Parts: sequence; C-alpha cells; structure tokens
Amino acid sequence: MRIPVIDKSYLPLLPSSPSIPTGSFLRVSGTQILNEQNTSVLLRGCGLGGWMKMENSITGFPGHEVRFRETLLSTLGPDMYNFFFDRYLYHFFNEKDIKLLTSLGLNCLRVAFDYHHFEDDMDPYVLKPEGFKHLDRIVGLCARAGVYTVLDLHAVPGGQNPSGNSNNVTSHAAFWDHKTHQDRAIWLWQKIANRYKDNPWVVGYSPLNEPADRSYKATKLVNWYQRVEKAIREVDDKHILFWDGNLATDWTGFETLVPDGHGGQKKAGIFPNSVYSCRDYGVYGLPQSERYIGTPEQKKLLRDTYEHRVSFMKRNQLCIWNAEFGPVYANEEDDGPDWLTINVSRMDMLEYQLKLYDAEKISWSIWLWKDIGYQGMVYTPKDSPWITLLHGWLQKKQKLDLDCCGNRPQPDVVKLFKPIEEWIDRESPAAKYTYPLTWGLKRHVMRDVTEILLGDSLQGDFCGYFDGKTDTELEELLSSFGLKEEEDEEGNGESGKSSAKGWAVQRGYLNALLRLHNGKSRRVIGV
Repeated sequence: MRIPVIDKSYLPLLPSSPSIPTGSFLRVSGTQILNEQNTSVLLRGCGLGGWMKMENSITGFPGHEVRFRETLLSTLGPDMYNFFFDRYLYHFFNEKDIKLLTSLGLNCLRVAFDYHHFEDDMDPYVLKPEGFKHLDRIVGLCARAGVYTVLDLHAVPGGQNPSGNSNNVTSHAAFWDHKTHQDRAIWLWQKIANRYKDNPWVVGYSPLNEPADRSYKATKLVNWYQRVEKAIREVDDKHILFWDGNLATDWTGFETLVPDGHGGQKKAGIFPNSVYSCRDYGVYGLPQSERYIGTPEQKKLLRDTYEHRVSFMKRNQLCIWNAEFGPVYANEEDDGPDWLTINVSRMDMLEYQLKLYDAEKISWSIWLWKDIGYQGMVYTPKDSPWITLLHGWLQKKQKLDLDCCGNRPQPDVVKLFKPIEEWIDRESPAAKYTYPLTWGLKRHVMRDVTEILLGDSLQGDFCGYFDGKTDTELEELLSSFGLKEEEDEEGNGESGKSSAKGWAVQRGYLNALLRLHNGKSRRVIGV
C-alpha cells in the first residue's frame, strides 16, 4: 500500500501561550459558578459529541465505534487508517467552528472523549501521548477565543452503561463488575487533571457520562465517585467537577449519610466545588411526537418535567447544569413536505426551554454541535461528498432501524419485532423489568438484536465504501465535516453553495434563536 504523503498545510498549529488571553479559574459557591472576581458566570454552550467519542447516528456507521475502527483498520491498513481519523478529527472541529460558536454568544464547549484515545486495553496504565494531540488543540482553540471547555469522559473500560454511547459492544455495563476497570478510569483522570491543572480555560471535568449502576442505591457508583473525587483532588484542587446521576437522572444513594472524617456526617454523593447535571430533552422534540404549539398544558408538562429532573439539586441547594437538551430535526426526505413546519414548532419548544433556564439562572449545554443532520447545530448537507457516497447506506440503515438515537420508527421492523416482544413477555413477564427499567422490553430487544448483532455485523458493508480510496479522495470525503467558508461567521451564508475546503452548514433557525437569546443579531443563515 502506498504511504500517503500528508500535506502539512492541513495541520493546524497549536496556539502559542502569548495568544491565549488570561483566564479566570471558576469555582462553585452554593448554587452559582463564580469567577475570581466573585462575579456569577452562566455557562452557555454545546456538546462536541461524535468527535473523540464517535456515535453511529452522528456520522453514519452502524453498531459501535470500536467495531467500526477494527473493521476500517483491516480495510485501509494502518497508514491510511491513521490518516482517516486524523483528518476526521481536524475537519470536525477547527478554527472555523470556534469562530461560529462564539458568534452565537456561546462561552463553553463540552468535549466528550473515549478512554481508548489515551490507553490500550492490551497495555493498561500506559498513557498514549498522541491522545492529547487533538484534545490540546481544541482546548487551545477555545482558550484563544475566550471559550471554556468541560472535559467529559464518555466511555470507560467495560462500559459504564449498556448503551452504544459508551462504546459498549454488549448490553451489560461491566465497568461496575471489575475494580480494575474502575481503577484504570481513576488513573486516567489523574493524568488528565495533572495535564490541565493550571489551565483556567478548562472549567472542569465530568468524571463519567450517564452511568448505569444496578447495585442497591447505586452503591458502586457513589463509592466510585468518592474515589475519583479524592484522586483528582490529589493533583488538582482548582477545577470544578461535573457529576451525572445514575442513568443521568436518578440520585438515589447520593444523600445517604456517611462519616465525614471529622466526627460528623455528610451526604455520600455531594462534593465541594461541584456542579450536578441533568438531561432535559423535551418530549415534543422527538420523531413523531405531538406538535408543540405552546398550550398551557404543554408548557406545564415541560416545566414539571424539568422540576422533577432538578429536584435533587434544589433540595440540596446545589449548582445545576443542564448537560444535554435539544430536539431531533425533521428533513424533507424522511418527514415529508411539513418538515420545516415541524422544525419551527420544535424551535418554539426550545425557545420556551431557554427562557425557563434563564429564569432559573442555570448553565446549559445543548446537544449537539455537529452531525449528519439529526440534532446538530451544524450538519453535513445532502450534496456533500460524505452524504453523496453514503446516501444508499444511510437509507438502508434507517430502514433496518439500526440506531437508537435520531431514527424514525420503521413499520416493517415494528411488525417484525412485536410478536417476539409478545412471546418474551408471555413466557417471562419478568423480562420487561430488566435493568435499566426505563428502557422497557422493546428497547432491550432492539438493543441486543439490531444495534449489537445486526449493526456490528454490517461494519464490513459500511467500511467497504472506503476501500481503495486514496488519501486525496479520503480528504475530500472528510472535508464534508468541515464548516463551509461562508458559514464560519455570521453573514454571507448561502446554504446551497459548496466549498472545496468544507461543506457543513448551519441549522439557521436554531442558531438565529441562540444569537437572539444571547444578545446577538437574529440573522437567519440556512435552514
């Protein structure tokens, strides 16, 4: 195989120290985040998902990132494989993205990452320094623009939950079964905290995304949180820690009283200089959901749902961060001629939520920055090289209902699985109570059959689209994730015009809403 010659002009320079503005370490005081001048700071940001932790609905592969990477390595060979992912990581977020992000009035980027970038399962406790190449680049880009970053560990050894978003190739969260898995995650956090301990633009660390611990009162989760908090504080006592509840929403066990080491008691899962996060996806933003028209009943449901999700924080007077929210967007091909009307109604719901968060004075991070068209504030359009090449595959993927997130229910798949679900329920009524209980029987069946068995068995089909591609051809495909030249700042947007240096476009009505909400102009660019 020909070793690709990489054009060095592709590669961005890391910002030098003099170009980074002086930052202020943030800290938590009661229910507020304060800077060093004791001024309250509200984090307004978005999640960089699909980047150093890829997800199938964000970029289009089936199944799980670890299986996708294994298959692509066999397809391309090591040199082209490394080239593919280096270029993907660069195009997915670079200088143009941070310029657009700041134009929206945002001041924070939640950066999701996978432990595989920093440690090999076959060589544990050995740090892979190359893992910091792009993470350092993003932290530097954001700092230079005056934007904070939250470093969010999205995937740990064994998987912290049974979902694909933790890169878990099974439906069992083995992280909670093995102390070695838990120790490795703590070791990694000490390495990361030591690297960024003196960087004020890293606002803090989110030790674990959406854990799912089935033990009584989440004992294993709370115990691990106590251990990782102590380990991080041994090397970094400045940065804020951002904590998720069990299944992101359940705080059972966090208020259990334990000895505080000074003859008194404290609540087991409440820590100093910490923020507690919720997820607040609105029910009217899901595919085939009821249309939001702003009735008093609809607003009450959104408000009551939010209040339930933050009741633990309010009861304990803790600082709240809404780590994820945002609708799935409709498109003409999948949702018909009313797609734009549907999206406007979902923007109306989002506007109500933003006003609610303002009234509550909480920080938030919308999900997500970029994808192939489901939830992203920026997305690859249908005429981009990536979507053009993969259009047939993406249609097949949707028809087979391979993704949990973003997909529309497929009648043929529903018809196929309904008798299986009924048979399981008839023969074992207890099956519907399999953990996580919130999934229900249908979700458990689909996870094991379509996402794991069927999805990962189709990795070869997906990776076959890249077989034999040259570095130039791969570069053109991956540039689909790069922001168009006309889209990197407010103004001059023309959503139908492609650029050799990038194709991705803004979701105009969403970003106009954010501009208006954050005191910017409301100019609409794209749809």
